[in-house]
Amino acid sequence: MATPLGALPLLLTLSLATAPLSQEPELADKPPASREQRALLEELFALDPVSLEGQAKSRTVLAPYGGLPAPTGTKRKKLLAAIEKAWRAQEPLPKKAGEYWYWDEPRKGRYFVSGKVKKPKGLFIGLHGGGVGSADASGAHGAFRTAAAKRDWVAIFPQAIEATERGWVDAGTEEWIVGLIDQARRTYGVPADKVFIGGHSMGGFGSWTLGAHHADLFAAAVPSAGAPSPIYNRDGSIYGMETGVIPNLRNLPMCVFQSTDDPRVPPDVNQAAARDVERARTRWDGYEDFEYWEVSDRGHGFPEGGTDALLDRIDGFTRQPRPAKITWQPTVPWKTRFYWLDWPEPRMDALVLAEVDAEANAIAITTDGFGVEGLSVLLSPELIDLEKEVSITVDGEEVYKEIPTTSWAVFVQSALSCDPGRRFEARVELPR
Repeated sequence: MATPLGALPLLLTLSLATAPLSQEPELADKPPASREQRALLEELFALDPVSLEGQAKSRTVLAPYGGLPAPTGTKRKKLLAAIEKAWRAQEPLPKKAGEYWYWDEPRKGRYFVSGKVKKPKGLFIGLHGGGVGSADASGAHGAFRTAAAKRDWVAIFPQAIEATERGWVDAGTEEWIVGLIDQARRTYGVPADKVFIGGHSMGGFGSWTLGAHHADLFAAAVPSAGAPSPIYNRDGSIYGMETGVIPNLRNLPMCVFQSTDDPRVPPDVNQAAARDVERARTRWDGYEDFEYWEVSDRGHGFPEGGTDALLDRIDGFTRQPRPAKITWQPTVPWKTRFYWLDWPEPRMDALVLAEVDAEANAIAITTDGFGVEGLSVLLSPELIDLEKEVSITVDGEEVYKEIPTTSWAVFVQSALSCDPGRRFEARVELPR
């Protein structure tokens, strides 16, 4: 494929906020007609979703329709059909198993496709090990493909664009992997709630970190013999894990495999990470489906039973697209949406807790005390009753109490992912 790196497929992370404009847009008094709608969708799908400019442009394009109510009934069905048609018209992945390169000039983005490519039951993203000067997707492909195929999953094994110690979260690679998930769903008909991620060694690090950064996209993660990056005290002891990992995993099922006699990845970091998860569970509750699986006799290898035993630990899970309680610590500037929170310019390493009380029709936001300027709450009927007053508090102070006004623009932008679990109808921006 000759797709340029700066024109990745539409990801699931487009911001739903209204962009700051130099002048107020001319507001539309009705939704676009069919021909205008097609042109609008074509323009939206052509934007670069992982740049601030692309995200701002998408908000600007939809701003004139922000005052129109979200569609209902037949109009809603027709609009969703039009969006899906435009989504499916975007570039697909190869429809046969094999080895491929995503970019031709320069030749980058090696990946393998394997397993069930027609109506699979799920998608497995398999991350290879390695480090500086060592990146080879064939290792993960060989290790996991049979186990994934046994479950009627399609599997994609990407190769980190640059061979570095943190290759899976390097700029370019992380965006590409999220884009591959979108393309795989579109190409193979993958259920949005059945996307899994796993890997060994550096692939374990990638499963921890990518799984955390994008926990709202995955059903479960299975890191093996790899851990998130630790933060050390001056005496060499482990203080904790890198930001953006432990808090974000609250609602993501995970099984972490580690052997204590591993000569390449000693157990201390995964043991410390597991302790951090326990502390987070005490602090915020949640993490019910986190499992730390430790043995003493497998070295740097897989557990007894191999990768099939690893996938056994996660294949029964289904993603929770709208959990009632979430914790979010942003660490990726372009990751502007996390479950039902939207932050066009997130403050890096902030810590936000958000909880829905369905009985009271209320949402409570708790912050780290350093401000959440620009943060918004996204609302849908599946999350809260939109026909009644919704109360939103920030650090105990009520900042909103109204019957929400639905928005055509919010609905369309959230529907661009063609993921029902990430579709919303209203947006409330918190006070600055």
